Amino acid sequence: MSGWDEKVIDEFRRHGGTVTTGGFGRSLVLLHHVGARTGEERVTPVMALRPSPDTWLITASKAGAPENPAWFHNLAAHPDTCIEDPDQGAVEVRAETLEGEQRDRAWRLFEEASSGFSAYQRRTDRVIPVLILRRRP
Repeated sequence: MSGWDEKVIDEFRRHGGTVTTGGFGRSLVLLHHVGARTGEERVTPVMALRPSPDTWLITASKAGAPENPAWFHNLAAHPDTCIEDPDQGAVEVRAETLEGEQRDRAWRLFEEASSGFSAYQRRTDRVIPVLILRRRP
């Protein structure tokens, strides 16, 4: 885990989900994921949008890097996981990668939320994945 991620995770947990570092406010969740090869549990802060009370959208932007972040591959291997939500605490979810028009509609929501996402897409040739996290019963 990077020092930046550790700092954000610590701040998220210390301040009940509010992260002033980077101006994130309450827009992050802490994504728990299991390494596809290692089996080790990891935690990564990611921006999330809430289209409904039981769903979250996240994107594997990696700031426009040419490859997807490791957590994306980990969720593909282990889609049943947990997030820490600023308002609801620990929530069990199942991750699914959106495709086609569903993905495109969700991506536009990220671009509306922050111009940084448009810049990320311009930096890379890959189509940046968008995932939906649905609350598990």
